[in-house]
Order: sequence, then structure tokens, then C-alpha cells
Amino acid sequence: MGGLTMDKLLILGVIAVFILGPERLPHYALQLGRLVKRLKGLVGEAKVRAVEELGPDFDVDWKKLDPSQYDPRRIIREALLDDGNDPIAEVVETLRPVPPPKITGLSLGGQAFRPGHKLEPR
Repeated sequence: MGGLTMDKLLILGVIAVFILGPERLPHYALQLGRLVKRLKGLVGEAKVRAVEELGPDFDVDWKKLDPSQYDPRRIIREALLDDGNDPIAEVVETLRPVPPPKITGLSLGGQAFRPGHKLEPR
């Protein structure tokens, strides 16, 4: 999905100017700034309250709570690559065409044939 990049924010700003108009945009921008400031304050208060209730020695391992660790593709990839062997490289190696054998001599009807040598008629 991707996050908000500068390009997307710029496009949203241009759309806001067209929808709201230049006379109402400063008012709504001020309200948005106040909302963001209030949300930051609430998050900070929640962190302080959590530390007060759980104690300062309470430590959360955020890596254990990361939902991306349950991605089935990542789990399978790690399981396959766990032994250090690359299964994709093994499959590619087995499917690689084998060069034809080099002919050094051939027997035709009891006569030995070598490349560059003419056969003698019988």
C-alpha cells in the first residue's frame, strides 16, 4: 500500500486548495494542526500512564509483536533457506543443459573414424 510520501502530500494539498478554496484553506489547516498536536499529547499521556501502571522495569519486545513475522511467504522462505542451501540455485543447476559429448572417434562398420580423417572405401 505504501505510506504518505512527499509527492502524495503535495497532490493532496493541491486537491485541498481546489476543493476548499484559498479563503477557507488556512482555517482548516489550523484545525488540522491542532488535531495533530492534540493526538501527540494523547499518545504521550498514554505512554506515561502505561509506565506508571506497569512499572518502569516493564519492557515490551516490539519485534515479538510485529505482525509481519506471521507472513506465510516469509516463514516458508526462512524455512527453506534455514539449512544454508539455496533451493532455487539447486533447481537451476539441475535444469542447466548438459553440453553434448565431444566426439573424438567413431567406429563405422569396423573402420575407425576421426574428425578430419577420410574414410577409405572397401
